[in-house]
Amino acid sequence: MNFDWYPLWNSLRIAAISCVLVFFLGIFFAYYAARLPRAVKGVLDVFLTLPMVLPPTVCGYFLLLVFGVKRPLGIFLLKFGIKFVMTWYGGVLAASVVAFPLMYRTARGAFESFDQTLAYSGQTLGLSNTYIFWRIRMPACRQGILAGTVLAFARALGEYGATSMLIGYTPGRTATISTTVYQLWRTNDEKGAMFWVLINLAISTVVLLTVNMLEARQKKAVKA
Repeated sequence: MNFDWYPLWNSLRIAAISCVLVFFLGIFFAYYAARLPRAVKGVLDVFLTLPMVLPPTVCGYFLLLVFGVKRPLGIFLLKFGIKFVMTWYGGVLAASVVAFPLMYRTARGAFESFDQTLAYSGQTLGLSNTYIFWRIRMPACRQGILAGTVLAFARALGEYGATSMLIGYTPGRTATISTTVYQLWRTNDEKGAMFWVLINLAISTVVLLTVNMLEARQKKAVKA
């Protein structure tokens, strides 16, 4: 009997795709939020980081209210064959929502600590804002941005609450590591549940070691 590795594959797929999405969205919002007046930035921060403080099941409930197949937006998307409920790419949506605040806050902190005189110096040399952003600002903030990316990936990989609310658990279709652990525990398969727990622990350990390494490099760069 072949072992079903689908939960691992699906979890990695969901985490990787959602990580790419929140990477670009997080950098976009973080870059512009860091330049906003304090009052406006405070309001935007509350909205963008709300999923980080809300229970994941509440986030999943809101996603169902918006993308449910009986909701206006869900009905509209269904006309184009797009359905986020009970599909693996619905897991990408759920994971992206809960992982986005981590990427956004980390990237915003990196941009706010950036020495703005470097950008001004580039402008005096006639460099475009696009060139300054990608060749000066991003390299200077890379350690913080990489740390945010790794944390977002880890959060997406371990997501359970919003994912289970939106896509449920269907073996071979929507099963992830987190939902599989719960289902195996619920059916008294403690051996199977422990196996997936250890898999998740191994991946999480690698992620945390990576974050620590990036933070150590960033501290060395600041001291230098």
